[in-house]
Amino acid sequence: MSTATGAATASSATTNSSTTITTASPTADTGTTATATTTARSDASPRTGAAAPKSPGRAFGWPLRFAVLSLVWGFSFLFIKVGTQGFAPLQFTLGRLAFGALVLLVVVVLKRERLPRSPRVWAHLTVAAFFLNALPFSLFAYSELTIPSTLAGICNATSPLWGMALSVIALAEDRPSRRRVAGLGLGFLGVLTVLGAWQGFAGTDLTGTAMALGGSLSYAIGWIYVRRTLAGVPHSHLSMSSAQLLLATVQMAVVTPLFTTAPAGYPVIPLLAAIALGALGTGLAFLIQYGLVAEIGPTTAQMVTYFVPVIATAAGVALLHEQLSWNTPVGALVVLAGAALTQSKPRTGTRSLPRAGATTH
Repeated sequence: MSTATGAATASSATTNSSTTITTASPTADTGTTATATTTARSDASPRTGAAAPKSPGRAFGWPLRFAVLSLVWGFSFLFIKVGTQGFAPLQFTLGRLAFGALVLLVVVVLKRERLPRSPRVWAHLTVAAFFLNALPFSLFAYSELTIPSTLAGICNATSPLWGMALSVIALAEDRPSRRRVAGLGLGFLGVLTVLGAWQGFAGTDLTGTAMALGGSLSYAIGWIYVRRTLAGVPHSHLSMSSAQLLLATVQMAVVTPLFTTAPAGYPVIPLLAAIALGALGTGLAFLIQYGLVAEIGPTTAQMVTYFVPVIATAAGVALLHEQLSWNTPVGALVVLAGAALTQSKPRTGTRSLPRAGATTH
C-alpha cells in the first residue's frame, strides 16, 4: 500500500500503501514517487547516484526487513477497512498522511537534512502528492466501504499494468515488447477473473471496485508525471518524500473539512489503525524500502510487490472473516503474472530507465 507513502523508486515500486519521490508501493498503496534516474551501483542513491545513507535497520539482515515491509504493506488494506469503520474516508486518509509525514520529518531533523527550496520542485511535488498520495489513498478508503479488503489489495496490484499502458503513450522511450504487451493482456484478464466477469460481476460492488482500480491508476499517472518533471533533482529521497507527504497532508487538511463534519468521537481501534498505517505503512516503510533498494538493488526490492496482495488476502480472510471464492486467488495470481511480465527487463546489455508503474506499494 502501496506503499503505501514517502519515497521510493519506480523500479522498486508499490501498495498499498503506501508508497515520495516516492511509493511505495506499493507498491502501490504506499504512494511513493518514482524517479527517472538509474543507478550504476547497487549501493547508490536511486535518485542522484550518490552513495545512499545507511538505513536505520541495516543491522538486521535484508530478508528480515523485506519480510517486515511485505507484512506492513500487506496489512495496509486491513488497516483501511478497520479505520473507515470509525472515521470518514477523508478523515482516515488525513490521519494516515499526517502520521506518515510526522515520521519522515522527524528523521529529516535527526539527519539534519533540508527540504527542497526551489519553487519549481515544490510545484511539481504538489501534483505528485495529489496523484501519489491524496487521491489514491482517498479512493482506496472509499472503496473499502463497499468492497472487501482482499479485493482492494488485488486491485492495488494492477498498478504496473496501468503504468505500462500509460508509459507507451506518455514516454517515448518506453517501447513495449511482445512480452510486456502479453503481460498487460494477461493482467487485465486476471482482473476480470477476480471480478467474476462470466457471472455478470454478480456480488461485486462495481463502484467500490472502480474506485480501487482508480486509485491504482492514479499511482501510475503520478509515477509518469514525476519521471517527466523531477528526473535528476539533486535532493535525497528522504527530503523529497517528506516534502511530498507534507504537501499531501496539507491538501487533505483543506479538503476534509469541506466534505465531512468533525467526528463525534475517536474510537480507539480505528484511531490505532490510522496511526499504524501512517507511522508504519507510510513513514517507516519508506525508510525500510529505501535501505533495501540501496543494499540489494531495485530489482530484488520490488519483489515485495508480489507478496502484498497475498498477505492482504490472508489478513482479510483470517482476521476480518471476509469470504473468498475460488476466482479471487486464481485471478490474483494471473494479475501478478501479468504484472511480472510487464516489468521484465529488455535483453540488451544497456540499462533502461525505471518503468513507470513499477510498484513501491
